[in-house]
Amino acid sequence: MHPNSIFRQHTREDNVAFARRRGFGTLTLSGPEDLLLSHIPFYLDAEGTRLEAHIARSNPIVQALASDARAVVSVVGPDGYVSPDWYGDEGQVPTWNYVAVHLRGVVRRAPQDGLRDHLDRLSSHFESRLAPKPVWQTDKLGPEKLAKLMTLIVPIELQVEKVDGTWKLNQNKSEVTRVRAAAHMDAAGLGQEVAALSDLMRGAR
Repeated sequence: MHPNSIFRQHTREDNVAFARRRGFGTLTLSGPEDLLLSHIPFYLDAEGTRLEAHIARSNPIVQALASDARAVVSVVGPDGYVSPDWYGDEGQVPTWNYVAVHLRGVVRRAPQDGLRDHLDRLSSHFESRLAPKPVWQTDKLGPEKLAKLMTLIVPIELQVEKVDGTWKLNQNKSEVTRVRAAAHMDAAGLGQEVAALSDLMRGAR
């Protein structure tokens, strides 16, 4: 995480809410020869203490989970390049604004008999935000196809022990220069979800 404490003033509740809504991140843990990474959709409980997900049975991470392992899930939000010309203030340098939350803890295989409940919980978490569209559930697949598909994936869970968040939004600048940079981000930003990032920049303190 960024060492500057000014970018790390959001509460644990803020960071958990961000990670829950995002629901997608990069799982990283040590394998027998190198680091292992997998990009996963996930469900995080409201308290931010348990993350559940699933990975392909062929994923090397499955073998690494023969025993419990230390892991981190990195959840990244809006990000964008900030030009020093946007501040209207001499002596500035380029930077990159972003939001990121790290969830650290112990990852393990979850019981296979809980896989269907996990899949329904995960799909409902996202499907409910598409209302008024009806919520998709696994029973729409039919029992044979569902059973076959479930043999190809493995449920996992992360017992979250630590939540860290960086919200780098130009809080180290004056409000005037920050808002000016946000306007430029809206108009000509380079990055991902720059409109959302500019809104966060305007509201930063």
